[in-house]
Amino acid sequence: LGQTPLPPYINRAPRMEDRERYQTVYAREKGSVAAPTAGLHFTPALLRQLGEKGVSIVPLVLHVGLGTFRPVKVDRVEQHQMHSEYYRISSQAADTINRSRAEGGRVIAVGTTAVRVIETVADEEGKIWPGEGRTDIFIYPGYRFKAVDGLITNFHLPKSTLLMLVSAFAGKEFVFKAYNEAILNNYRFFSYGDCMLII
Repeated sequence: LGQTPLPPYINRAPRMEDRERYQTVYAREKGSVAAPTAGLHFTPALLRQLGEKGVSIVPLVLHVGLGTFRPVKVDRVEQHQMHSEYYRISSQAADTINRSRAEGGRVIAVGTTAVRVIETVADEEGKIWPGEGRTDIFIYPGYRFKAVDGLITNFHLPKSTLLMLVSAFAGKEFVFKAYNEAILNNYRFFSYGDCMLII
């Protein structure tokens, strides 16, 4: 329902083909109100190259809700209430992540949505448990990450829960320095914008 969201630097009205393009190449299910935009950077060829280099690609599901994009408007960040969103992670996916961690591998999440799922299903030792349910996890500075070692993400808006998650992961000062660099060099924000790898 509705129109495909286009960032302001795409100076035209949404078209029918945008519905197809505003989707990751690995999407399989309907349910999100928006594409997990960090995944828009991947092509079938790039996924194949990663696999050839020994990277395990593990699918999971999080149906992104409108609450993800709601700006934080409270004075104390811990008072912000996230809407809950449906997630699912299979036994095979959990086993692959756990095996990789046990062998010294890293867990690189593609997007803040993937981070939220992985951190929801991880126990205090970082073990991933399969399952499905709803999560309203809100990750902001001070959060101790249990399982995610790296993050591929787009550049996010001020006062967003997404920027707070990135700041929790990489440190507020580091992230703001990166954002200043992005602004100085005319990086693009929003759905079709540039992305960064944080490890």
